[in-house]
Amino acid sequence: MYLRINSNQDFMATYQYETNIHCESCIKAVSGFLNTTQINQWSVDIAHPAKVLTVATESLSSDEIKEIVEEAGFDATLLK
Repeated sequence: MYLRINSNQDFMATYQYETNIHCESCIKAVSGFLNTTQINQWSVDIAHPAKVLTVATESLSSDEIKEIVEEAGFDATLLK
């Protein structure tokens, strides 16, 4: 699992996605897209069968995060 945290944030929405991010190389590939000031924290549970990506943000919508992950070359389906 990879975790990145930006402190100084008061309120964040948290979204979870089923992804095809399945290994450390995938995490490295997507990290350049997710390591932005608009994403406060993110992690990928590659041990989980759904390869769950969890993202906390103050300013991005779930659709915008999905677009970022897809721009990085991965699939992302919002989990309810």
